[in-house]
Amino acid sequence: MTKVKENIDSNNLPKHIAVIMDGNGRWAKKKGAARIFGHKNAIQAVRDVTEGCAELGIEYLTLYAFSTENWSRPKAEVIGLMQLLVTTIRGELHTLHKNNVRLSMIGEIDNLPKNCQKELLEAIEATKGNDGLSLILALSYSGRWELVQAAKAIAIAAKDGEIDIEDIDATLMQGYLNTAKYPDPELLIRTSGEMRVSNFLLWQIAYTELYITPTLWPDFRKKDLHEAISAYQKRERRFGKISEQAKV
Repeated sequence: MTKVKENIDSNNLPKHIAVIMDGNGRWAKKKGAARIFGHKNAIQAVRDVTEGCAELGIEYLTLYAFSTENWSRPKAEVIGLMQLLVTTIRGELHTLHKNNVRLSMIGEIDNLPKNCQKELLEAIEATKGNDGLSLILALSYSGRWELVQAAKAIAIAAKDGEIDIEDIDATLMQGYLNTAKYPDPELLIRTSGEMRVSNFLLWQIAYTELYITPTLWPDFRKKDLHEAISAYQKRERRFGKISEQAKV
């Protein structure tokens, strides 16, 4: 057990952690290898963070695995990523069950190759009885895409007379998002040191605490997760209020 983990306050844990897993390509480049090599070596980071969250009692973990913009990457890399996704899901089922993890996803599943869809849906079905950590994979997902889809659905509902224009507010909007059944993340971790949110959970992270680390994703381990949570616990979350109000 790391010293940092020992100092984590179990009564002040984020219920939901989201992660932008960045740096696989740069990690591979440093090794003189192809980008896909970095993606393959990132599997251990996914395993470590998932197990780390499960051990601490975190309820939700969302991993930004593949954005809608990632489809524009070189064809060989995209094909390799999709193949890796299939083999990883298949190979990690035992670990998911061991850690009582329930798998789900957000994003455009219909855009994924058929074999990916099959493996993903089978894994979601196989783990639905687990009642520990909810692991949410964001695949073929982007925040802007999600907001456009929600706006379209609300417009159709209004046109069909199912809702009145006056009924449209933040609560109603939340119900039309991919993440409607999940709480907003309290902590967003981004690896590789990049200072941007990359079109990820744009609605949901309005008041999320951001933690940026220079560590490249393939090198990210439980100790890094513990450090991120420790940093989160040192912050004051005010939600637009002043300190005195937030403490009430």
